[in-house]
Amino acid sequence: MVPELALPEGGEWIVILVIVVLLFGAKKLPELTRNAARAMKEFDKARHGDDDETPAQVTQAAQPPMDGSERRVDLEGGGTKGSGQ
Repeated sequence: MVPELALPEGGEWIVILVIVVLLFGAKKLPELTRNAARAMKEFDKARHGDDDETPAQVTQAAQPPMDGSERRVDLEGGGTKGSGQ
């Protein structure tokens, strides 16, 4: 027979919080909570199938522009140059 697992109560949360602060430091905690919240949102989006882009938007973004205004990157200068130059 397996005993049921219970959630921490009262003083146990304080002990857990102290251990987390000792492990990660007080300055790192806001970043960790922000990242955890982002991860939870991404997980919910993936679970519910909520995509930011529809397949039509993805297809349009993958196609090059048709007006001849292609741009290429100047690797030496780091800028961009139009194809007409």
